[in-house]
Amino acid sequence: MTEPVIALNRRHDRRLRDIYRSAGWPCQDTLEVELLVAGLLERRCDALGRETLHLTAAGLQRLAQAFAGNRAVRGPHETLVSQVALMLQHAGRLAWRGLMLRVPLPLSLFEAGPEPPPVAGGSGQLWADGLAPAPPPAGHTWVMACPDVFSIRRSSVEAYLEPVVHEIKVSRADLLGDLRKPAKRASYLAMGGACWYVLGRDAKGRPIAEPDEIPAECGVLQAGGGGTFSVLREAPRRAVERLPLQVWMSLAQASPEPPPEEPAQAMF
Repeated sequence: MTEPVIALNRRHDRRLRDIYRSAGWPCQDTLEVELLVAGLLERRCDALGRETLHLTAAGLQRLAQAFAGNRAVRGPHETLVSQVALMLQHAGRLAWRGLMLRVPLPLSLFEAGPEPPPVAGGSGQLWADGLAPAPPPAGHTWVMACPDVFSIRRSSVEAYLEPVVHEIKVSRADLLGDLRKPAKRASYLAMGGACWYVLGRDAKGRPIAEPDEIPAECGVLQAGGGGTFSVLREAPRRAVERLPLQVWMSLAQASPEPPPEEPAQAMF
């Protein structure tokens, strides 16, 4: 009997990562069976007969390759995110990367979708602090949004904070996939007074999109070389009198980007 040929994918890589980071208790599902047959996992029993899973040498090699692939994909994106955050700091703003914000969105945005959105803090769920979430406004649902960069002005006057979202795209495929999600874009617009799409360049140095491909409610920045940016279209702005409480709580629990290092000449 010939052994089955198993096509490994990202789901297998994620399971390897989870088992490597955990105590190795088995789930006994299809993924684990396939990883065991592929020789990437092995079963071990302790003196009490309890079975755990551990990565073999081949499993560690596979995980290292997956990590290297992820770094190669994320590298250009993270580089551009850092450049945008630095640009905002030079403009006198406080910037956060990877911030998770709770946003109320109209239920009508999801009526045409095949399934309801991922709801944050729905019925019976608790927030990280163990408290039940406040109900969303009538006709709305809570969703979690994670903009690449969220920033506010350095001001002691709440009405002058001007919260802004910057969404960074270095791949045309990623950009087009994002533009097909109106609810995601609506969450960015809901959490800030303006939303910008920052467009990278492909391997040949060409812009990944034209400004008219980006919805009119968003501004467009084109990344250049050396951390420079060109404004292709200004972002429409709306007044934000005050930040919602849930935004303040998220900012209080996160750390803004540290200030850029001063040049050595500044010390003298």
